[in-house]
Amino acid sequence: MACEFAIRGWAACAPQLHTAQQWEAWSRAPWLPLEGEVPPVAGMAPMLRRRLGALGRVALHAAYAADAPADSPMVFASRHGELSRSALMLEELAAGAPLSPTSFGLSVHNAIGALYSIDQRRPAVLQAIAAGSETAEAALVEACGLLAEGHEEVLVVCYDAPLPPSHAMHADEPDALYAWAWRIAAPRADAPRWTLTCGADDAVEAGDGLDVGAQCDAGVPLPHGLAVLRFMLARSASLRHRGGGRSWTWRRHG
Repeated sequence: MACEFAIRGWAACAPQLHTAQQWEAWSRAPWLPLEGEVPPVAGMAPMLRRRLGALGRVALHAAYAADAPADSPMVFASRHGELSRSALMLEELAAGAPLSPTSFGLSVHNAIGALYSIDQRRPAVLQAIAAGSETAEAALVEACGLLAEGHEEVLVVCYDAPLPPSHAMHADEPDALYAWAWRIAAPRADAPRWTLTCGADDAVEAGDGLDVGAQCDAGVPLPHGLAVLRFMLARSASLRHRGGGRSWTWRRHG
C-alpha cells in the first residue's frame, strides 16, 4: 500500500511551542514538551472554549491556525484522546459519586473535533481515529482515501497528552502534550510531495539508514506522533515506524 500527498499548510501547538518559528527551531534541537503555557483558542466562542482541557486547547489551537477551507473533510486522530477525563470519571464511579453528562460527552473520542465543527459551523465529514502506535499513519491513510473520493483538501489533526497516573504503567513511549494540523492535498509537480508506504514488519532490516521508531537524530526519544511532525519540519528524507506487525515508511520527495 502506498499513499502520496502534499502538505499545503501546517500548524502545531505544545507548551512553550506556539509559532512556526518556535517549532522549526525545536525540530533542530528537539525536547519533550510537557509543561508550560498553552495559548487560548482565539476566535472560539467562549461557551465552547471553557469546555476544553489542555489536550483540547492544543488540538484546536493547531486546527484553527491551519486555516483549512470550510468544506474540507476533517480527520482528528489521537492515540489516547481525553483519557484523563475518562479516568477521573471511573474514580468518581468507584467512589459512588454521580457522573456528569457533560464530562461524559467531553470524554468521547470525537468530542474535540465535534467542538471544532460546532464552533466553525462546518457540515463537512468528520472522522475520529485511534489506532494505537499507528495512529498518525491511520490518519494519513484516511485522509488520502478522502482525497481519492474527490475532495481537494483534508484537514488532519494529530494530538495526544500524557497518560493519567492510573494508566502510566501502560505507557510504551515518552509522554508529551502536543498537537499538529496538516492540510493534505494531492501532490503537484512544482511542490514537495510525501509518500507513506506499509509493509510486513519482517521486511525491515536493521541498519538500513532509516529512523526506526520515535528516536530522533539528536538522541531524544519522542512519542511517534511528534516524531512524524519533526520528520516533516526537519525535511528529513525518511522515517520508519514499526507497529501492529507492520513497517511504515514516510518519505519526502523534492
